Amino acid sequence: MSYLTRILAEHVRAAPTEYCPDIADVARRCILDLLGAAIAGVAMPSAVAARTMAGPVFGSGEAPIWCAGRCAPAGALFCNVTAASALDIDDGNRAARGHPGACVIPAALLIAGQTGATGRELISAIICGYDVGARIAASQTTDGIRTRQSGRWAAFASAATAGRLLQLEPVRLSHALAISGVMAPNQLANGSSGYSRLTGNDVKEGIAWSSLLGMTAAHLAAAGFTGPEDLLDHPDYYDGSRILGGLGRHWEIADTYFKPYACCRYIHPALDAYSELADEDTISPEDIVEVEVRTFAWALKLANRNAPESMVDMQYSLPYCMAILAIDGKQALAPIGADALGRSDLSRFAQKVRLSIDTGLDRRFPTQTLSRVILRTRTLELTSKVHSPVGDKARPMNWQAIVEKFRYLTRHRLREDEQQDIVDAVAVLPDGDPQAITRILQAVRHPL
Repeated sequence: MSYLTRILAEHVRAAPTEYCPDIADVARRCILDLLGAAIAGVAMPSAVAARTMAGPVFGSGEAPIWCAGRCAPAGALFCNVTAASALDIDDGNRAARGHPGACVIPAALLIAGQTGATGRELISAIICGYDVGARIAASQTTDGIRTRQSGRWAAFASAATAGRLLQLEPVRLSHALAISGVMAPNQLANGSSGYSRLTGNDVKEGIAWSSLLGMTAAHLAAAGFTGPEDLLDHPDYYDGSRILGGLGRHWEIADTYFKPYACCRYIHPALDAYSELADEDTISPEDIVEVEVRTFAWALKLANRNAPESMVDMQYSLPYCMAILAIDGKQALAPIGADALGRSDLSRFAQKVRLSIDTGLDRRFPTQTLSRVILRTRTLELTSKVHSPVGDKARPMNWQAIVEKFRYLTRHRLREDEQQDIVDAVAVLPDGDPQAITRILQAVRHPL
């Protein structure tokens, strides 16, 4: 029997180092976008806590913690992924319903530095990680795997990336995937699909631990450690046809979306719909009586607090993010600052936001995340068109848009010349040297 883990492992091992220009362009955008998210997130409380923990738990070492020192490789990876996912402005995949970049790219850059990988090898490993992770994530059955958090599948993506760069034989990589699947955090409590209602916490989707697990699983498998290779071959848990569909012909990284706002992607289409109305008619927030958001059911499963108590809490509140947009403007969401907490004007506006499920839009989820907004004042009612979020494949953010996002996100962390050095180092991939990127990040040590 050819297990699905073995088929995926053979797929990764046989992957090319030359891709069509469109796929290589997406990979470059993913790298720069992720670096911007991580650099902006490095001062977030979760990232600071990770760095405080890293030395005592993982020990000292020379692996770079981006813009913040050095540590043992495991600690550096955990810190970099935590920073990358801290602001919820990292990329995502609609079919996977989660975030491949944060788990794949930090692992790829770390291992590339250890192995001396070329730019082409780095790009190929990243493409493979996105491909394996998104395929497995999209294949999860709702009855067998009840949580949709990225941590449930991110370790598969990280293991595929690590296995490619470590040049594991397919049988070893197959076991790495199996190990990752068994040991991944269950995430049953947290997030929009979890049973806990206190979702405004730093665990979030468990991506940092899963990225570390995938790299660990690759090294374990290389040393002879084994896992249950048949774990994907059970249709009650995984749809094998989704895993194999278009394998080697369609690379899942092509479907990556990018986020202009630092909040849950489920919130974005409503923000764009509100902007359509408010930008067009220059309506003052004080004139608004009600904002009705008609959207898909999963958006209503967010915490959606009118008075969030933490930065993460804000990232998962559609009403509060809409209040920030209405009162402070779009740039206040890129990223959200701590000064937005505890503001009575934002809470008052958030209380005007009413959420409802539109059954037509709900049927199109998760392939599409759509919203319509109805804005009411005392004298008029305006209805937006149905919006999909900016940054989706249908409304893409091109290289220049990602560069502009990177510059804005990192403006408080990097000088303009440092920003340009990173943009240039990513732009020349796959012909460039991956270690040039980490050298620049390691040299940046401005006060946090």
